Amino acid sequence: MKIVRARDYDDMSRKVANIISAQVILKPDCVLGLATGSTPIGAYRQLAGWNQKGDCDFSQVSTYNLDEYRGLSHDDPQSYHYFMKTNFFDHVNIDQANTHVPDGSNPDADAACKEYDRIVAAAGYPDLQLLGIGNNGHIGFNEPDDHFSKGTHCVNLTESTIQANSRLFDRIEDVPRQAYTMGVQTIMFAKMIVIAANGSAKAQAVHDMCYGPVTPQCPASILQLHDNVVVVADEAALALCPAE
Repeated sequence: MKIVRARDYDDMSRKVANIISAQVILKPDCVLGLATGSTPIGAYRQLAGWNQKGDCDFSQVSTYNLDEYRGLSHDDPQSYHYFMKTNFFDHVNIDQANTHVPDGSNPDADAACKEYDRIVAAAGYPDLQLLGIGNNGHIGFNEPDDHFSKGTHCVNLTESTIQANSRLFDRIEDVPRQAYTMGVQTIMFAKMIVIAANGSAKAQAVHDMCYGPVTPQCPASILQLHDNVVVVADEAALALCPAE
């Protein structure tokens, strides 16, 4: 793993956006794996600004998101389809037919997950996969478990994840209890992985991801076994990691 230190959230966002834009410039028809949540919003805004100035062209890019809540329609304001449109896709020149998010509106979990695995594999897996990391070390919605997951699957969200996501809902009762997520093995098929992290709440998870044992109790720790991983984190998120 390569660790890139950032001063704060804005600096982290610029550094992440720089890596993504370099990928797009070097391979205009690249496949990007994208993440949701509050962490990548700053990077998406930076990329949108560069796109609008003509510095980064997304017209040939295709994207595959990590996950989606089960039971939400694509136009639900809390869905990740909606999140990606409002925070990124509507602000860049990407062909939205080339953007993909698991179909949380499909009640048939097995069919929805198999179909998503099929299209991600057909695309050749991401050239660059962007990840956040949960307070409990989850990546995507792969929660701590007794094994590492493989393909896209339906997960029961842990209480800590439900609590963390409740800030985005009017009531905690409205937070979905299940989600469809790419599996850990699928994530590991990406050619390059970039993990963004900020804030002291992520410090233990970042330490365990980078320096702890490889264990499904910290799903992100599997990334130690990937040969092209860049961790971009601010000083607060790196507080428990040795200075390098």
